[in-house]
Amino acid sequence: MYKYILFDLDGTVADSAEGVTNSVYYALSHMGIEVADKSELKKFIGPPLSSSFKEFYNFSEDQIKKGTALYREYYTDKGINEATIFDGIEPLLHELKTCGRKIILATSKPEVFAVKIIENFGVSEYFDVIAGSTLDEERNTKTKVIEYALEKAGVTDLSEALMIGDRKHDVIGANETGIRCAYILYGYGNREEAEEYNADYILDTVNDLEKFLLKGE
Repeated sequence: MYKYILFDLDGTVADSAEGVTNSVYYALSHMGIEVADKSELKKFIGPPLSSSFKEFYNFSEDQIKKGTALYREYYTDKGINEATIFDGIEPLLHELKTCGRKIILATSKPEVFAVKIIENFGVSEYFDVIAGSTLDEERNTKTKVIEYALEKAGVTDLSEALMIGDRKHDVIGANETGIRCAYILYGYGNREEAEEYNADYILDTVNDLEKFLLKGE
């Protein structure tokens, strides 16, 4: 049984596809890039925004800064509210808290946004720590976020910590910080990616996650 449970936000706690894709679409369109199908932009959900702009559109550093500013312009006004919490997550958080687990949010999303989203969902009482990236891009990788989250939570025994996420960045970040990772498939990733990056555990549904965390099944 893990004592410290680190949750990713987008695709793990929250179904944030609408807000993220609309924000990316807004940024790209203002930079003269037309996207025929917004669903193609779901690949932006989860990874750090700057790395996604570079990977998918080969943006220069100046373009990344401009795209990020435009993204946040829409996201701050509208996108932040275009998300819902996945069914079953709140009861799971309640059960984990009741069992004395330490619940930590570790997200590539800027921390200021993450705090507001968790408050909007009405589940902030369950989280002992909310850790995210910084607006100045200083803490801009999942590894840095997880390291920060573990330090903030006072974790000294890494074997007691588990990262839960839905993309390869969660697995990579967990591996690089020396903790294990449970890859969930109800988010925006897939089994092939989970296996390719050697996730320690692969779980299909929120119910499977609950059984694993609370019963060890």
